[in-house]
Amino acid sequence: MSSTVIAVNDAKAVVRYSVALFVDIARESFYDNSMVGQGENAMAPWVAITDLEKKAGDTVTYDLNLQLKGKPVYGDKRITGTEEGLRFATDSLKIDLIGKSVSAGRTMTQKRTEISLRNVGRDRQKDYWSRLNDEYKSMYLAGSRGVNADFVEDTTFTGYAGNSFAAPSASHRFFGGTATAYNNITSSDKLTLTNIDKLVAISSTLGGGSANIPRIRPMKWAGQNRFVMVIHPFQEYDLRTNSSTGQWLDIQKAAATAEGQQNPIFRGGVGMYNGVVLQKHETVIRFSDAGVSTNLPAARAMFLGRQAGCVAYGSPGNDQRIKWREDLEDRGRELVITAEMIHGHKKTAFTIDGTAYDFGVFALDTYVTVLS
Repeated sequence: MSSTVIAVNDAKAVVRYSVALFVDIARESFYDNSMVGQGENAMAPWVAITDLEKKAGDTVTYDLNLQLKGKPVYGDKRITGTEEGLRFATDSLKIDLIGKSVSAGRTMTQKRTEISLRNVGRDRQKDYWSRLNDEYKSMYLAGSRGVNADFVEDTTFTGYAGNSFAAPSASHRFFGGTATAYNNITSSDKLTLTNIDKLVAISSTLGGGSANIPRIRPMKWAGQNRFVMVIHPFQEYDLRTNSSTGQWLDIQKAAATAEGQQNPIFRGGVGMYNGVVLQKHETVIRFSDAGVSTNLPAARAMFLGRQAGCVAYGSPGNDQRIKWREDLEDRGRELVITAEMIHGHKKTAFTIDGTAYDFGVFALDTYVTVLS
């Protein structure tokens, strides 16, 4: 009786592992699980651009069509010659090959255990890429590496693939409490519901029309406008321990409604307040140099509308977004597993009339109580 065997590095195994690994990465990732959409009308904070998956090139461009701003023509006045040209702002995103290898053990190591080191290697690759993708998205949205401990990249990291971090644009940057600048944050300037109310109000009034400033647009589900605000666990702690009337209870009221349960941005949410779904995540960027003496701890919460960031993919092989490769090295004595992706991340931003504007995101810097 003959048996079917799929050997190490067999093409069928590699493709199967490539597909399964990417599915698991997306499922495990905080952002990729519920906050990535596709296409120019994506109702998500992140937009996946797939143009380069089947085309040559390492750069993709995307446009923002600006609103009309000219005055109308009244009565019998001639309309000929008053036509307004369409105006566009353009941004670009580069992609690069990123890989991670792990050793699944040498011959005698594999002999000594009944554990499938190949499967363990796959699981660790899944964890690694999920974590790295979340860190990329948090860093690019914040425009900084920050001082978060246990990130894959060190504190000198400024981006990859030629996509450098961009600091929050002045019109889209705000501060906790009563602070008006990063260097005058004090220990009283923690995250409060008043901060959220302010951002909601500004989101509906900033830009648009003749202002030439892109307006942050909410996501829409079941006819309801929704923003997402991603906060650090320390910021959540400051909200929870706020003794002022109505603070914490108010953000719990709407999260369990039927509409909320069907909405993917509610998955694992802290709660909802004033149409803003609150999510917490440990990759929200932290700082240690706030305040006049540049020594206070702070965190940068991200208030997200639709299409705040872009991620572009290329195919490293087999028309898959991730490539799984197995090699027997040292004359077949050691199994090495490599996973590779071609992609790039960037915060969506456009330069209009010489001024750079973030698109779809407000940054909110607040003091945080550091817990240990």
